[in-house]
Amino acid sequence: MGIAKSPPRPPARPFRLLAIGNFLSTAGRYRSAIEDITDRLEARGWIVRRASHEPARLPRLLDIATTAWRARGAVDLAIVDVFSGPGFLLAEAACAVLRVSRVPYVLILRGGGLPAYARRHPRRVGALLRSARAITVPSPYLAETMKEYGAPLTLVRNALELGSYAFRLRSHLEPRIVWLRAFHELYNPSLAPRILARLLDRFPHAHLTMIGPDKGDGSRQATEAVAAELGVLGSISFVNGLPKSDVPGALQDADILLNTTTVDNTPVSLLEGMASGLCVVTTSVGGIPYLFGDGRDARFFPSDDEVSGARAITELLEDRELALRISSGGRATAALHDWAVVLPEWERVLGSLIEGHAVR
Repeated sequence: MGIAKSPPRPPARPFRLLAIGNFLSTAGRYRSAIEDITDRLEARGWIVRRASHEPARLPRLLDIATTAWRARGAVDLAIVDVFSGPGFLLAEAACAVLRVSRVPYVLILRGGGLPAYARRHPRRVGALLRSARAITVPSPYLAETMKEYGAPLTLVRNALELGSYAFRLRSHLEPRIVWLRAFHELYNPSLAPRILARLLDRFPHAHLTMIGPDKGDGSRQATEAVAAELGVLGSISFVNGLPKSDVPGALQDADILLNTTTVDNTPVSLLEGMASGLCVVTTSVGGIPYLFGDGRDARFFPSDDEVSGARAITELLEDRELALRISSGGRATAALHDWAVVLPEWERVLGSLIEGHAVR
């Protein structure tokens, strides 16, 4: 169940919002956080314009620039997702048009790679951040690592619908492991079969299900090759990326969620596993140690270390009290990210800016 909480009071007049980010679920891509935010604000009476649904980079840039220009006088505020790499260039371009259009904007910093990008381009990043009316971050990690660039930051966490995930307390674990990310080098998927190989001698019935879209950088093929070389391919099921609505059901058959990423910020997949009661075993990179506690709601291991990863899973399989603590602690952590908690925060932050108040 979600957290019982009275819904926030709707605005006295419809607030008009322009949202710039990834609206690509209609093109078969994963549903982004900004899609969820805008849909829920719209359901609360906000008037929302969106850009962009274009998957290709150049049409996307043109759509964002055109929409931002046409928004002058037609919206009260814009929100802009900011990622590293090419995503940062899109955000820069969008904000340049918004400034000409005299539309105030809020930046939403995202992605575990943004701090490293900011260290390489401190002037550009600082200039963009200082140009915004406000800046939100989804994790204490980004709040800490991005504060040096000269603008105040407001924490508004990523969210999930807690009630969509059937919770089952894992009191006695079976070696049923699920991996839920995209097949991309950042998420180090080939580490998962290496960990599985170390488990099979002790737990011959261990099984790994790897769920995620193929990002086309060769990581899926490399993972299958590692699994074949280690002789564990028969103990792995590969599943293409699932619609968001199918994820809760897919998690129910597992007891352990394995996360092998090398860079991360606020991994919603870990929160989804915790909401379902799975015991999370994860690399301790990026924002993960800022959100979760080793031995409280997850077990940590060093990045790219299959020995430590297998050891952490073994401890959970053999220590019932530890498994109970991680399973119940994870659900409590996921509850802090329920939309019943997070949506009022968005309405407070954005509504106060539109009404001319400072964000506190």
